[in-house]
Amino acid sequence: MSNRLKSATSPYLLQHADNPVDWWPWSDEAFAEARRRDVPVLLSVGYAACHWCHVMAHESFEDPATAAVVNDNVVAIKVDREERPDVDAVYMAATQAMNRGQGGWPMTVFMTPDGEPFFAATYFPRAQFTQLVTAVGETWRQNKDRVKGESERIAATLAEQAAAWTGLGAGAGDLPLAELTSEAVAGLQEEFDPVNGGFGAAPKFPPSMVLEFLLRHYARAGSAEALSMAGQTCEAMARGGMYDQLGGGFARYSVDATWTVPHFEKMLYDNALLARVYTHLWRRTGSALARRVAEETCEFMLRDLRTAEGGFAASLDADSDGEEGAYYAWTPAELRVVLGDEDAAFAAEVFGVTQAGTFEDGKSVLQRRAEPSDRERFDRIRGTLLTAREGRTRPGRDDKVVAAWNGMAIAALAEAGLLFNRPDLVNAARDAALLLDSLHVFPGGSAREGAVRIVRTSRHGVAGTSAGLLEDYASVAAALLVLYGVTGEDRWVPVAAALLDTVLTSFRDGSGGFYDTADDGEQLIFRPADPTDGPTPSGAFAAADALLSYAALTGFERHRDAAVAALRVLAPLASRAPRFAGSGLSVAEALLSGPAEIAIVGPGDDPRTADLQRAALHRAPPGAVMATGPGSPSGEADVPVPLLAGRGLVKGGPTAYVCRQFTCQAPVTTPAELRETLGRIAETLRGET
Repeated sequence: MSNRLKSATSPYLLQHADNPVDWWPWSDEAFAEARRRDVPVLLSVGYAACHWCHVMAHESFEDPATAAVVNDNVVAIKVDREERPDVDAVYMAATQAMNRGQGGWPMTVFMTPDGEPFFAATYFPRAQFTQLVTAVGETWRQNKDRVKGESERIAATLAEQAAAWTGLGAGAGDLPLAELTSEAVAGLQEEFDPVNGGFGAAPKFPPSMVLEFLLRHYARAGSAEALSMAGQTCEAMARGGMYDQLGGGFARYSVDATWTVPHFEKMLYDNALLARVYTHLWRRTGSALARRVAEETCEFMLRDLRTAEGGFAASLDADSDGEEGAYYAWTPAELRVVLGDEDAAFAAEVFGVTQAGTFEDGKSVLQRRAEPSDRERFDRIRGTLLTAREGRTRPGRDDKVVAAWNGMAIAALAEAGLLFNRPDLVNAARDAALLLDSLHVFPGGSAREGAVRIVRTSRHGVAGTSAGLLEDYASVAAALLVLYGVTGEDRWVPVAAALLDTVLTSFRDGSGGFYDTADDGEQLIFRPADPTDGPTPSGAFAAADALLSYAALTGFERHRDAAVAALRVLAPLASRAPRFAGSGLSVAEALLSGPAEIAIVGPGDDPRTADLQRAALHRAPPGAVMATGPGSPSGEADVPVPLLAGRGLVKGGPTAYVCRQFTCQAPVTTPAELRETLGRIAETLRGET
């Protein structure tokens, strides 16, 4: 048996490289082998930080007897969902269709050698899995034609359902965005948990995109209800066990309604999105809690996820020493060993560590439901516990760099770095952008000069083979525009422009919407085009966000029109399920707000320029774009970003210019004047509501 996963760039695939299962990577060769042997295909999809993926691997894939049954009956393909989200999306749709909307990972799908699924589920214990594989093999041998007929019907139905989302961008008439966003807030109120924060029942996931929308809606429309839902949810998450009270950073989700016990893996995308949300909560409210959590989450990303090449790793595992949560949970006795009796009693009270425990085997997940009475003592104890925890076996790290998620981190770090006067965060954002630009972005993809493609992943400085998806192009482009506004380094603008050019030429559905894969990408049983948010913003709405920002910086109507067309899918989605349309609703708020255009003209090394930038970002209306640079009073040809054209210093000093909807305010030269100007725009926006 040859081991075909040894050369994979995915840590998840490498975890299975020594299995007795004869794994294949997703490839044409694997399906050709299934046709040659005339056997079904077993597709197993997971990711490195997935707890139940590890359990199924230990129980079944590492067991020689089980592996023999698999090898005899099927061709087995292993896929990292983070490397191939397109494959994951297609077969997760099948899994949910066959299981009344339920799905998850590990995902277990049986399909024909043509890739058409006929059975799909998630985790199976060893005995059930062995019986299932045996039954699938026997059914294929005895009733292959019936199985193939059923699989063809399932594939056709899935393709028809996927096509329902395309073409909605062709609708005529104005979008009633103001009404749509207000109705979405009302819909979210119906699902809001007024006691514990968050939406719906357990398990609770961090509603990152919804929180961003609610903060934007508050900033534009002055909705106290929107701010209350966002603020209560952010505080509840930050004070519960889902937030790492020692090291910072958020776990994937809470298994209960009170945010007490998490599923312990930490994902880059959650932390990047939430760092930005808490930063924005701070700038809207001045909350000390929001600022602390935003900075600690950024510090967590730099400390625990940053790679040697300057990018950010995908995730940290839920398990250590084969036990979920072992790295994070504590007993009173463990506190006493590290701290002594008196400090242990103080820590147990502050962190909610009880004799009965809040987790398993009498252990407690640390919480911080209230601020400590003695902050100096608390900081000392927290540092001691963090040092002691470093002596435990650390969770495994999936150190592949995912382009889209690094884009999210770049945007969060750049904004937090500017607002909190943290050059280290801005520098980290720049380093990650340099890695993406040098390793992930490459020429090609169209006959147009300057066209580029992006590869989705890299690891240890080696680019992977998976083509970038719409979310990769859009998230990276949007991040580079944010980074440009913060640093004034105009090198990022043409890279963003080239990425968006590929979005417009290779991902559109012909009616204003977007597919998730490029037109020359691998042909699956259908071409995914799902505008709903998952744990990250949908590719379609991420594209709308980046296109709208680029249009505001450049004045290019083509990009603005494309953004508006992409929002036409928002009405049916947000009215039915606003929790899964947060990113689109956020773009709608930006469109309703202008978006505002802020040009900061001044030398990059002049602290007065940075002061104006900080004031601009602090008070900016939703979705506002910022251009920073030396400017040029003489005309457009002298500057790389048209927003800076014709604008120069006033009285020899750094100057801010603010425009919205073709109306410009008088230039100002002090942060106080700029805050006043932006305050007037905020009043105008609320008057328009």
